[in-house]
Parts: sequence; C-alpha cells; structure tokens
Amino acid sequence: MYSYFEINQKLQDVSDRVEAGIASRLKEIEEIQRYNQQKMLSAFQRAGVSESHFAGSTGYGYGDRGREVLDQVYAYALGAEDALVRWNFVSGTHTLTVALFGLLRPGDKMLCLTGTPYDTIQGVIGMNGREEPGSLKEFGVSYEQVELLPDGTPDYAEIERRVSSAYKMVYIQRSRGYSLRPSLTVEEIGKMTELVKRKAPGCIVMVDNCYGEFTQREEPAAYGADLLAGSLIKNPGGGIAPTGGYIAGKKELVELCAYRLTTPGTGRELGCTLGQSRELFLGAFHAPHAAGEAVKTAVYAAALFSELGYNVSPEPEEKRGDIVQVVQLGNREALIAFCRGVQKGAPVDSFVVPEPSPMPGYDSDVIMAAGAFTLGSSIELSADAPLREPYAVWMQGGLNYHSGQLGILLAAQEMLREDLLSL
Repeated sequence: MYSYFEINQKLQDVSDRVEAGIASRLKEIEEIQRYNQQKMLSAFQRAGVSESHFAGSTGYGYGDRGREVLDQVYAYALGAEDALVRWNFVSGTHTLTVALFGLLRPGDKMLCLTGTPYDTIQGVIGMNGREEPGSLKEFGVSYEQVELLPDGTPDYAEIERRVSSAYKMVYIQRSRGYSLRPSLTVEEIGKMTELVKRKAPGCIVMVDNCYGEFTQREEPAAYGADLLAGSLIKNPGGGIAPTGGYIAGKKELVELCAYRLTTPGTGRELGCTLGQSRELFLGAFHAPHAAGEAVKTAVYAAALFSELGYNVSPEPEEKRGDIVQVVQLGNREALIAFCRGVQKGAPVDSFVVPEPSPMPGYDSDVIMAAGAFTLGSSIELSADAPLREPYAVWMQGGLNYHSGQLGILLAAQEMLREDLLSL
C-alpha cells in the first residue's frame, strides 16, 4: 500500500490498527460532510448562481453581479443575514482587522472572552506592549480580557461578572491559536452569546471563526453571534480560493465593515473581481467536503500519535470545533523532524527542508511545513509551531484524507529515521 514511500512495516501495522479503531468516528464526520454539502448546494441554488456570475470586472467594479451573488451564497451557507466576501482580504488577520475597525470607535471598549488572542491579532489590538502604528489602542479603543480556566475552557462565572453595557463588543476566538486550550464548539459559543445578550443586549458578539467553518452542522450565527470572520485559504475556500476572506452576520454590521474595507458611502458597491470569481465560487462549493477531510486527517493524527505515546489535543473521540490538531512532541528535535516529515508528504515543494526562523508577528522562531498549491493555505496539510515549550506542533488541513493520512505517517517515519521515535 505504501510501496512508493517505504513506510516502516511496524509503523504501517500501528497505522492499520489505529485506523480500524476510528472507523466509527470517521463515519460521523462524513455525515457532517454530507449535511454541510447539501446546505452549500442549497445556498448556490437559492442565490441563483449562473455561469455569467464567473465573469470578472475591472476598475471600480460597479454592478458586478457575481460579487453580489457570492456574498449571498456565503450568507446562506453560514446562516447569516448578509456577508462580505472579497479576494482582496489579504489574510484572516486582515479580515478580522477590517471587522474590528469597522465596528469600534474611539472611546469604545472591547472584552475578549477567550483569554489572550492569536499572536498576530495582539498587534492589531495594541496589547502586551505591542503598540503597532495604527492599532486599536492608538485609536483610543480599550481592550480587556477574561482569562480561561486552568483547563483552557471559558470561565462562564467570570464572564457573567464582567460583561456589561460598558462594552461595545465581546470578542470570541473559536480556534486555539498557538495554545493548548480546546477549540470552541458552536454550542459553547452559543452559551457565551446567550449570557452576553442577557447582561448587555446591545453588545456586539464577534467571533473569529478561522479554522472552524463546516466542522459542525451549524455556524456561530445560528447560536446568536452577531458577526463572524475568517480566511478563504482556510476551511471556507475549499483549497481552491487563491486568497481572500469573508465577514458575515447582521446586515447593518456587515455594511459598516464594508465602509471600512473601501470608503464610507461606497462600501460594497466598489471592488472589481479581476477574474477571481470562478475560483471563489468553486472553492465555496468544495469547502464542506475539504473541511471534513481535514477533520478526518486530524482525528487520524490524534489516534496515531496517541498510540505512539504522545499527548494530543483534541483526543481522537473528542468533539471538535475546528480542524486543528496538537501533538506535544516534547523537544525541539522531534518537533523539527515532524515538520520535515509532513513536508515530504506534500504534492508541492516536497524536496524543501523546513528550518526554524524568525517570523513577523511572533515572539520566537517558527517552523512551518506546507507544500501547498496556495501559499500559506491552512486547509491544505500543514504543520507549524513556535520553537518554545512545550514543543507542541499545530497541524491542520488535508484536501483529502488519503494524502493527509500519508503526510502524518511520513511525519512519524521521519521521527523514526532520526531515532526520535521507538516502536
């Protein structure tokens, strides 16, 4: 079966045993894929997608029908009133930044309910001494956060104590970032949202939905969240969108974000598509399947490395709110070997040898393995980590389970080759 890659026979035997043990879990994930794929097909049909919507526009992009219909598709699929989907969101962080600056004004206060946010957002907020030019702090927006409980779960008692009408926005990060806390399910987000709306009905609930889309049957908007944002080179672009991001939620809030993206008064009416529309539509259609394949790959990775004696999060049978899998490898050498093995399983740049290096927005060297068709695409199999304790690797993606599984096996094989793993 693995004759092309010469996988160690003992490792193959462990893999076969592990895969048999997670068969029922993989079937559960496939049922979610089936449901979300039907939901996406329905969204395309409700929006009336036609081939004419794939045509590109130039200049100002006035009257671009495809752009408007694509917004409708994402709004329907994400259970939101409205959506803003654009190729010129350059990253997930940029998309979140547009949403934050679109909704917050000088003197406003925001409260993060999920502890310290992802590294790159810290500079946007202006926290932890990172007062970047143009940060929210520089514009007079104040920030506070509710720490997570020792087990990494939300502190609902403290949230209830802290939330009040003094805050314009509460911010929820669904995925874990470079931390070991669990990702959030939509049910947990719904519990926080219900609590916020009871204490402060006018407070905006914004969710960083990156890595979470289509991992469950519903999205946070169905559980009361006012605004969601994410990147198209993660789950919702299906591995086909070459760039971009989305903002979805309450219509009036999405409109404010559109004014921030372009200009007050023009908003979403401007923005040419430059021939990108077909890939964005195709990526959206493929997204539920790709997200499910990534979850299956993550479950397999959890099961394999758990069997090999490593601490993993989530556990193979644990309910998941995103596609991210953490494996605690314990030391620098094992972490580097794991990433080099994942790189060897890539269809693109498989010959590249990842090395730790400094990266803007991070406070330590970072190693990244990603042989992707789209640079930085997290829905394609990738593994990355800061070189710091506890030497855990964060892996995600896998456009299809079969290649994703092989990439994980090659990570273990590389560790075995360097005598960093015993069978």
